[in-house]
Formats: sequence, C-alpha cells, structure tokens
Amino acid sequence: MLQNRTLLLLVCLVTLAFGWVLWPLFGAVFWAVSVAIVFDPWYRRWLQRWPGRRNRAAAVMIVIILLIVIIPALLIVTAIFSELSSIFADVQSGKINLHVVFEHAVTLLPDWSKAMLARFGYTDLAAVQDSISASISDWIGSNAQQVLAIGQSTASVFVGISVMLYLTFFLLRDGDVLIGYMQRGIPLAPDVMVKLLKTFTVVVRATVRGDILVAMLQGALGGLAFWVLGVHAAILWGVLMAFLSLFPVVGAALVWAPVALYFLLNDMVWQGVALIAYGVLVVGLVDNLLRPYLVGQAARMPDYVVLISTIGGIASFGLQGFITGPVVAAMFMAVWTTFLAHGRVEA
Repeated sequence: MLQNRTLLLLVCLVTLAFGWVLWPLFGAVFWAVSVAIVFDPWYRRWLQRWPGRRNRAAAVMIVIILLIVIIPALLIVTAIFSELSSIFADVQSGKINLHVVFEHAVTLLPDWSKAMLARFGYTDLAAVQDSISASISDWIGSNAQQVLAIGQSTASVFVGISVMLYLTFFLLRDGDVLIGYMQRGIPLAPDVMVKLLKTFTVVVRATVRGDILVAMLQGALGGLAFWVLGVHAAILWGVLMAFLSLFPVVGAALVWAPVALYFLLNDMVWQGVALIAYGVLVVGLVDNLLRPYLVGQAARMPDYVVLISTIGGIASFGLQGFITGPVVAAMFMAVWTTFLAHGRVEA
C-alpha cells in the first residue's frame, strides 16, 4: 500500500513538473490538440485509402492544414498590418482628419445625445483622445511583456507554429495509442472512459469547428460588403467582425452597425440601408442557420456560457482566449455531463 501511494505521488509530481516545463508552449500544445481533434476524421479517410500508412496520412494532413489554415492566416495577418500602417500614415499626414470627422458626427447627432455626450465630456475631441490614450497606456503597462513579444519576436510565432504542426503530426498518427494509455492510466470504468472521451471529442470538435468557421464566414461576408461600399481597410474590419462574431447575440453587428449609422448620418442613405439589410439578412443569419448545422443542438453550449468563457479566456490567455475559453468550457461540460450520467449512479 505504501509503495502504491509513493508511486502515485511520484506520478503526480512528475506530471506537474512536466506541465510546468510545457507551460511556455501552452498555446502550441493547445492548438495542436484542438487541430488534431478537428482534423482526425479527415486523417482517418486518408488512412482508409492507405491502410497501415500512418506516416503518409498524417503528413498529407499537415500539408492540408498548412494550405487551408496556416498560410491563409499568415497572409491575412500580413494584410492587417499593412492596412494598419496605411491608416496610421493617413492620420499622421492629415489625409484622415479625426477632428473634422468627430465634429461632423457630433453635429449630426440629436440634441438629447449631444447633451448626454457633453455631460460625460465627450464633445471635446482632445479630451476623448486623452481618455483613449490613457486607457491604451494603462493596457500597455499591464500587458507590456505581451506587447513586446508581439512586436519583437516574430521568430517565436514561427517556432510556435512549427511546434504545433510537429505535435499535430504525432497526435494524428499516434492518437489511438495515446488514448489507450489514457484509458489504462485514468482510474475510471472502461465504459465511463469511452463515454467521456467521446463526449469530449464531439463537444470540442463542434465548438472549435463551429465557432471558427462561422466567425470566418461572417468576417469574410462583412469584409466583402465593406469593400464593395468603399470602406477603407476592409480586411481589417472583416477580421474584427470575425473575432467579435464569437460573442453571441451582438457579434459582428458591433462593427457593421456603427458604419451603417455613419453612412446614414452623412447622407449616404442607400449605402447605410444596404449595409443594414445585408448585415441583418446575410451576416446575421449565418450564425442562426450555419452554427446549428456545424455544432449540432446536442453539443452546442448555451450563449451565456460562450459569452462568459470567451471573456474569461481573453482575460486569462490573451487573444487566443477567443477559442481557448470556449474549448475549456466545452471540456468542463463534457466532464460534468459524463459525471452526471455515470458518477452519481455508481456512487
């Protein structure tokens, strides 16, 4: 008995130490596990074509992931930085005059809203700029290390991507073996363990696939509308809509609705009406029609869980918390679903 307890304690300590060593690579490991879960059905289709050729099937999947996920994402990020640089240059050169835009927008507002802005001191652009600058300074001060890492260590991004792809290859190739180790190592009944792994896989796959694909589609549709209407930096706004679409209920409307209002206030009526109709009937309906198909009603999390897990994920993990938070929430729900179905009965 003492020997078993000692061995169990040693296993826990070594596992915690290994987790501590891997913590700097948490993002790469997390995405490798998520990507492997999402693309595992594709891998098994290739494996059916080439029975016993696990290396070849996994290598083909890595190439596919590079072509349809990694390279497009890098191209989009490059385009975003280019558009941001262009916007900053236009503001500094005076081509975009924020004072004129702000004052014009304020004059078009109704009297009651002007009084409300004046009460909070938002009718003075200089005061607004000072407030925004102070907020940005506070944010940079509290996230200085992350900002410095993003700005100076581009190589670390490629290292993280390489580690993620490398680990994904082995997770795809040796996934069945690793699951076997988990089933033997975790002290749960075989049927409970199988149910837990199945529920976990279904919920995580549905969450990642549903959230990412719906977000990408909404961002692409919104960015396309902005490009057709001549809105500057359409790619930037499209990506912002994609991120915000992960928030339930409001989502992408936080971007296109103010732009539509700007059109209406500046006598561009048809642009504003067209953008509102397009946002409601096309961008908005994507979430209602496509997400249930991709996620499924059984695996879909309640909107309030998605909201709080997304906000908590951003606060805990930074930008990648948009996905990390909901995935952790999906894991939480999978474990509790299995516990309620089996654990209490056996107790």
